[in-house]
Amino acid sequence: MEKIRDAILSGDLAAVGGLDVPDHYRAVTVHADEVEMFAGLDTPDKDPRKSLHIEDVATPELGPGEALIAVMASAINYNTVWTSIFEPVDTFGFLRRYGKTSELAKRHDLPYHIVGSDLAGVVLRTGPGVGAWKPGDEVVAHCLSVELEHPDGHNDTMMDPEQRIWGFETNFGGLAEIALVKSNQLMPKPAHLTWEEAASPGLVNSTAYRQLVSRNGAAMKQGDTVLIWGASGGLGSYATQFALNGGATPVCVVSSPAKAEICRKMGAELIIDRSAEGYKFWSDENTQDPREWKRFGAKIRELTGGDDPDIVFEHPGRETFGASVFVAKRGGTIVTCASTSGFMHQYDNRYLWMHLKRIVGSHFANYREASEANRLIAKGKIHPTLSKVYALEDTGQAAYDVHRNAHQGKVGVLCLAPTEGLGVHDEEMRAKHINAINNFRGI
Repeated sequence: MEKIRDAILSGDLAAVGGLDVPDHYRAVTVHADEVEMFAGLDTPDKDPRKSLHIEDVATPELGPGEALIAVMASAINYNTVWTSIFEPVDTFGFLRRYGKTSELAKRHDLPYHIVGSDLAGVVLRTGPGVGAWKPGDEVVAHCLSVELEHPDGHNDTMMDPEQRIWGFETNFGGLAEIALVKSNQLMPKPAHLTWEEAASPGLVNSTAYRQLVSRNGAAMKQGDTVLIWGASGGLGSYATQFALNGGATPVCVVSSPAKAEICRKMGAELIIDRSAEGYKFWSDENTQDPREWKRFGAKIRELTGGDDPDIVFEHPGRETFGASVFVAKRGGTIVTCASTSGFMHQYDNRYLWMHLKRIVGSHFANYREASEANRLIAKGKIHPTLSKVYALEDTGQAAYDVHRNAHQGKVGVLCLAPTEGLGVHDEEMRAKHINAINNFRGI
């Protein structure tokens, strides 16, 4: 790995293809024999630092249509947190089911799971049938893994019955020195970004793009009013940028003055600090309070000059979903991609059917959508929201901080890159956008 890293750092990328790929590499894993380690604990008390391991693992066999990537940097997503605390189920069930689908997929069914659904790095090897990429190419990877052996996946690959999230529902993820990906996960690394900056947008940027911009999601248009929950967070920070960049008006919901200031730095003007306003959408754990929905809707109209949201960008789930359905305008869209506060949603269906609203489910993105989202990053239209970077050895702490929501934007992890700040090729473009690139740093 040292020779590979040194070649990449020296800029001798043409030499990478001639170097031996090691039999083993360091990776972040969870273990199948530890899935009960947090039994009986409440979710907040489950500690990723105890379940995430740094260890040497065997380099997987390279199959057709695949590539091995030397990972310079990766990032933490909530799916890594879920994997680390074995909620809502342990991920070894995913690996067992995948392993049964083909002889090649059996490689993924192991007693350890290499996690991580983001990366920026350099192609080491490509398998048979790969023509678009070669050793030495600098790349980022999106996390959609598909087989495309069923007709349902050939209009929108997210509809493939064998669609999985790499590094969560497959093995050999990005929090490692080497990762195994399908070649149709790869995209060019933006030249003006460092390794850690380039690694951080992948999952959340693509997810927000499909959810908000794509015709498969809310199909946002110029002039739309978009209510964005958690607007300074990993997903919301990209939704806020897409709204601003696409001629819409974001109404950013945050939970502190510091988070409100982040939204202002991105260019948003309409901001609701839900903590300061004291919204309590639930009067107890079983009963919602419609009066609080109405108070929330009145605040939105106060800020917008009387407009209700055309689109509600939902991901908190249970805690906020009733309010989201209520405040969306007549004929509006509530688009959801997650349920971080709980999966069992409750809402008053009268406000949905009588006001002709739509609820749209959205999950990650297809290759075209991920590529378009990455292209906007590469053009400097959308910017990384990286706030802090950890060493690979400290991935457990990074996941712990995300689990406790003690972060803003995205949290990065250095894998082969020895320090931050490496990998930039377009210094002129970087200088043009440096303030926006650094909006979240140090927060």
